[in-house]
Amino acid sequence: MSFYDKLKFTADGLIPAIVQEQSTGRVLMMAWMNRASIESTLKTGKTHFWSRSRQKFWMKGESSGHVQVVKDIAFDCDGDTLLIQVEQTGAACHEGYRSCFFRSVEGQGETFKVTESQLQTPEDIYGRK
Repeated sequence: MSFYDKLKFTADGLIPAIVQEQSTGRVLMMAWMNRASIESTLKTGKTHFWSRSRQKFWMKGESSGHVQVVKDIAFDCDGDTLLIQVEQTGAACHEGYRSCFFRSVEGQGETFKVTESQLQTPEDIYGRK
């Protein structure tokens, strides 16, 4: 039995993927994958995803150079979420932070704080728009 048979994709054919830096355990990002992006990830050893907003297949780092080299892919007991451990080059976040989870809620949610330093500005990563 293929591991694909164990996965539970949404009605849109997607599955959430949590991306974690293997060396530190830090959660870097969450993105959506379809079967084609999983296959490309396994074939190339670099993460590929499906963008719901752009309706487009993409490889992490294709414009920024901040690629993720896959070290392990696991799936949870329900088969409805992937955990991908990677070696991250540069910022994982398109806003220039190591992790997309760089803000923490304070108090009852009326405020938040930035919890890590920005590595680069989006303009430095992607150029001026």
